[in-house]
Amino acid sequence: MAHKSELIADDIEAYLKSQEEKSLLRFITCGSVDDGKSTLIGRLLYESKLIFEDQLSALEADSKKMGTQGDKLDFALLVDGLASEREQGITIDVAYRFFSTEKRKFIVADTPGHEQYTRNMATGASTADLAIILIDARKGILTQTRRHSFIVSRLGIENIVLAINKMDLVDYSQQVFSDIDIAYREFARDLGGIEHITAIPMSALEGDNIVDHSANMDWYTGPALLEHLETVGVRDAAQTKPFRMPVQWVNRPNLDFRGFAGYIASGTIEPGDRVKVLPSAKESTVKSIVTMDGDLNEAVAGQSVTLTLEDEIDISRGDIICASGDPAEVANQFETTILWMADEPLYPGRPYLLKIGTATVNATITRPKYRIDVNTLAHEAALELDLNEVGVCNISLDRAIAFDAYDDNRETGGFILIDKITNATVGMGMIHFALRRSSNVHWQALDVDRTTRASIKGQKPVVLWFTGLSGSGKSTIANIVDRKLIAMGAHTMMLDGDNVRHGLNKDLGFTDADRVENIRRVAEVAKLMTDAGLITLVSFISPFRAERRLARELMGEDEFKVVYVDTPIEVAEARDAKGLYKKARAGQIKNFTGIDSPYETPENAAITIDTTTTSPEDAAEQIIEMMVQWGVISR
Repeated sequence: MAHKSELIADDIEAYLKSQEEKSLLRFITCGSVDDGKSTLIGRLLYESKLIFEDQLSALEADSKKMGTQGDKLDFALLVDGLASEREQGITIDVAYRFFSTEKRKFIVADTPGHEQYTRNMATGASTADLAIILIDARKGILTQTRRHSFIVSRLGIENIVLAINKMDLVDYSQQVFSDIDIAYREFARDLGGIEHITAIPMSALEGDNIVDHSANMDWYTGPALLEHLETVGVRDAAQTKPFRMPVQWVNRPNLDFRGFAGYIASGTIEPGDRVKVLPSAKESTVKSIVTMDGDLNEAVAGQSVTLTLEDEIDISRGDIICASGDPAEVANQFETTILWMADEPLYPGRPYLLKIGTATVNATITRPKYRIDVNTLAHEAALELDLNEVGVCNISLDRAIAFDAYDDNRETGGFILIDKITNATVGMGMIHFALRRSSNVHWQALDVDRTTRASIKGQKPVVLWFTGLSGSGKSTIANIVDRKLIAMGAHTMMLDGDNVRHGLNKDLGFTDADRVENIRRVAEVAKLMTDAGLITLVSFISPFRAERRLARELMGEDEFKVVYVDTPIEVAEARDAKGLYKKARAGQIKNFTGIDSPYETPENAAITIDTTTTSPEDAAEQIIEMMVQWGVISR
C-alpha cells in the first residue's frame, strides 16, 4: 500500500502536469479606490476552489473557531485578508496571484487604486494580456478610470473587461449600466489601441455575474466574468513575430563550447536558421539549441535557451540575436512615451540609465514635446514630468542599441529608466521610432585630434570643476588659478556661471529643470575645450550630483576634477556681495540654492577647500600644486 506522503506527491505531480497543459491568461485588475478590486479577486479565488493552501488553511481554522463552515463566512474572511494586505502595504508594488479552473490557469496582477500608486498599476499591466477595469456603478467613470485606461491602451493591451461593479447598490438598473457602457466606449474610441471591450454588470460582493449569470439582471445576455476569462481569445503574438533573443550572458565553460544564453522574446528558431547579431550586424547560422534537458529541434517565444553558432563572432550581453531576414533596428536617439514614476520630477538633460532587454546604457532626455492630460487626452506644454504624468520625449543614448517599436514588439520596444545614484526605477517608456538624426548624423573623423592639440601646447587637457554655494568664493579662487596658469605659459579657458548666462544660457532661469540644462550645456562646452587641448576652469554652483556626474562621464575620470569650495551657508550669506541671499530670504528670488533649493555636497571631490581657514591665494597654490602632481602642467 502506498504511503500517504507518496500519494500526496503523486497528486501534486498530477496537478502540476494538468496545469502545464492549460493555456495561461495574465490579466490585471485596475480602477479607482473602493471600486471593489479586493472583493472581485477574493470572489475569483474563492469560486475557483484552488486558493493557495495556506489561505485555505487559514480560512478553515477561522471558520472552526467561529463555529461555522458557511460559504459567506469563508468568502468574507478571504476578502478581509486581501484588504488587510493592502492596509499593511503588502501590495504597494504588485501582488501577483495564481488561480486555476478546469479550462484555464490565470495570473492576476493585483495593484492599489490610489493615484500615487499608478506606477505600480503600470508595472502590472506591462505583462498583461487583458485588463479588468472596475467602475463603481454609483460613481461612474472617474479620473483613475481614464488614467488606467490610457496606460492600458499605451501598453498594448487590446482586451478590456469593463466590470461595472456594485450593481446591487443601484437596484441592478439596466439604464445605469447602459449609460456607463456608452460613456466609456466613447472615451475609449479616442484612446486607440483597445480593440475589444466586454462590459459586464456585476456585484463582486454578492457574486452576481462573476461565475454564473445573475437572476437579478436577466436583461443581461452576455457572459459571466469567469466564463469570459476562460474563453477570451488571446493572440500568441510573440511566436508569430520575427525572432528576437536578447543575450543575457555568454556561456563558455571550455574552449570547445561557446553559447549565447537568453530568453526568446519573440519568434521561433531552429538549427540552420540564419541570424544577425545587433548592433554589430554580424551574421551567422544557428548550430544548435541547448537546454538543460538536451538539444532542441525548435525553440519558441517564452523559452530560455542557449544558442551556439557556426561562426566565431563577437557577441556580448545586451546584444540581440535576430532573424537575419527581418532584423530589429539600431539607433541611439528615439521618440518615446514616458510614464514618470518618481517623486522627484523628470528633469530634461539629467542623465539616467536606460534598461531595455538585457542592455543598460546611459540616457539623457530632452524637454518633453508635450504632456498628455489623461482626462481629456489633450497635449499640454511641459518643462518636466511629475509623478504619474505621461509625456512624449526624445531620448539620446551614449551608444546605439537594437530595438523594435513598442507597437511591433513589447519585449524589445519597452524600457525602464533608473536613477544613477539611487538605482531606483524612476520611469518606464515605449519607443515609437528612431529619430532621423540618429542615422543621418555621423561622427566626422578629423586629421588633427585632441592628442595632437594638447601636445603642441605642452600640457594635459583637464576640466577643473569649481562647485559650492553662491558666495563661497568659487570664481575668486578659479580666477587666481587661471591667472597663475597663464603666467606659467599654460593654455586655459574659464567658464563662469554668471558670464555664461549672458550668452549661451541666457534663455534659462533658475528652476531645478533649468539648472540641469544649464549644467548640461556647460559640460558639453567644457568637453569641446578639452578636445582643443585646453585647461578649462568651470565655476558653477552646480548643486546636483547627477549633473556633476554627467559632466564627469563626458570627460572621463582623468580629465575631470571636482574642486569643492566648502563654505558654510552662514559664512556665504554674511559675505553676500551681490545681495542675493537677502533677496532670497525676503522671497524676491525663488529656487535659490541653500534657501529653497538644495545643494548636494560632492562625495568624491579631488580637492576640498575650506574657505574659513584658507585664503583664496593659498587655495589657488594648493590647486596648482595638485595639477603638477597630476601631470597636467610642470613648473
